Amino acid sequence: MHTTRDTLRQAFDALLQPERFKDYSPNGLQVEGKSRIERLVSGVTASQALIDAAIAERADAIFVHHGLFWRGQNGCVTGWMKQRLQRLLVHDINLFAYHLPLDAHPQWGNNAQLGQRLGWVADAHFGEQDLGCIASAPYDSAQAVAQQLEQVLGRPTTLVQPPHAQERPVRRVAWCTGGAQSYFEAAIAAGAEVFVTGEISEPQAHLAREMGVAFIAAGHHATERYGSPAVAAHVAQAHGFSHVFIDIDNPA
Repeated sequence: MHTTRDTLRQAFDALLQPERFKDYSPNGLQVEGKSRIERLVSGVTASQALIDAAIAERADAIFVHHGLFWRGQNGCVTGWMKQRLQRLLVHDINLFAYHLPLDAHPQWGNNAQLGQRLGWVADAHFGEQDLGCIASAPYDSAQAVAQQLEQVLGRPTTLVQPPHAQERPVRRVAWCTGGAQSYFEAAIAAGAEVFVTGEISEPQAHLAREMGVAFIAAGHHATERYGSPAVAAHVAQAHGFSHVFIDIDNPA
């Protein structure tokens, strides 16, 4: 079974609605390859390792969260950019990338898929473009939230707690995958008692201690491993072609 590049692009666009978002990168078809699609590879980032693995899988298209092009790049096709583009073009592989639209999809997106694995169902949203999620989720403590994350994601987390909060019960958890540490104050305003994201920067530790809300950094890559394969598998099944997810290890 197979589909076409244009049909695949239309399917991704219809599902993820990139026109709704103001983003830092172009969403959709970033590199054009062959028109006939029989095999799709999904991954988190369009790295050299993922591209080479997709070539080994005889992929006709790659679907990722982090594509090749970002606001502020100088536009020169040299070094690592030249190497990645050359491999895609020589092997005639299409590259599809969806950034914020993939975070936000209410069923297949990164936030929804992470919440599903943790038993969290968002009942409200917050932050830039309503990307952040918040849910009722009873825990004995913020430490218990961190322990569940470590079990589900298979990696350690960074937990910053307010003073004397080690045994305080938690009833409201907020989260936004990836590099959403700047959403912390919006999560607090939305009523979060714990905020989970991928990364932590210097200010968040102070805010957690001063505002009385725990902050958990669970890994940028680790929290964003689930949206790409969920969307790709859904579209592949609907259109009757092959899909495989390739997870390139990343400690970030």
